[in-house]
Amino acid sequence: MAAVMLLAACGGGTEEAAEPPPPAVEAAAVRPAGGLDRVTATGTLQRQREAQLSFRVPGVITQLSVEEGDLVRKGQLIARIDPTAVEAGRQQALASLEQARRNYARDQTLFEQGFVSRQRLDDRKSALEAAEAAYAAAAFDRRWATLAAPSDGVVLSRPAAPGQVVQPGQAVVVVADAASPLVLRAPVPDQDAARLQTGASATVRIGERELQGRIIQIGGQAGRATGTVNVDIEIPPGPGLRSGQVASAEISAPAEGGTDFARVPAEAIQEAQNGRAYVLRLDKGVARRTEVAFGGFEGDDALVRGLPADARVITAGGGFVGDGDKVQVVDPQALIAQAQDAGS
Repeated sequence: MAAVMLLAACGGGTEEAAEPPPPAVEAAAVRPAGGLDRVTATGTLQRQREAQLSFRVPGVITQLSVEEGDLVRKGQLIARIDPTAVEAGRQQALASLEQARRNYARDQTLFEQGFVSRQRLDDRKSALEAAEAAYAAAAFDRRWATLAAPSDGVVLSRPAAPGQVVQPGQAVVVVADAASPLVLRAPVPDQDAARLQTGASATVRIGERELQGRIIQIGGQAGRATGTVNVDIEIPPGPGLRSGQVASAEISAPAEGGTDFARVPAEAIQEAQNGRAYVLRLDKGVARRTEVAFGGFEGDDALVRGLPADARVITAGGGFVGDGDKVQVVDPQALIAQAQDAGS
């Protein structure tokens, strides 16, 4: 009996203390950044393919057979300059070519007889090749003494007039290709253009009319002076629509931060710096310190990237929790109600 009592006394002294509960934390689910923003822009309507016709050589316009608004057919003669100067240039180049041919033929015979050197014959051949190239260029310029419509279309403008002296590259007529779509070309700030995508929908307003369009092209670079990027929005054809009309557009774009970002409460962010941050992610009751890409704050939320869609992050109590610690997620409203019940 004494031995039993002694063992009982010793057993009572070795009873282990109860393990303390894990720290209580609050958590929130990751939410998509979501939503679409609207980018507004104003520009002018134009055909996607518009050709500015000009001569390759200077001259006096002797014929200009179209007016602004005229319909033209592919290959139709539009303008002509006085060909006297270009024809004279072609004739001169032809004469030089014929002389070079005679010189080469004569020296080739003399070379075969041993009266001229190989170097002299090579020089004659080089001169002949240069004369051939000069004649080809002069003949090409002669063909460009007339302008023809490159496609079926409409004359948008005619900045030149008969009798006017024009220089190479000076616009004579601007023709729009009738087969090309009508687009609204609008300058968009570069930071907004970065969020746009080809194929995005847009609402285009022209006066009282409202049309649905889509982006078909986004400029490759921003203007140095304006910082804007040209965006082409295709709109369906309709009566009364023509190049030069002013229109405005509202374009669908991902909300600031982009669709690949997610939202978490701002208090979940730890050590945000240089586009990186850390959060405590819940993993089966354990806190895991996780690095994420940080896209800034938006209201009461932070934009992050690198978390699973179904992740949950610790929002309160994280300051007392380390990586790998077990935690107990509590509902703050339930704690308040429990405290109120205890006080009553």
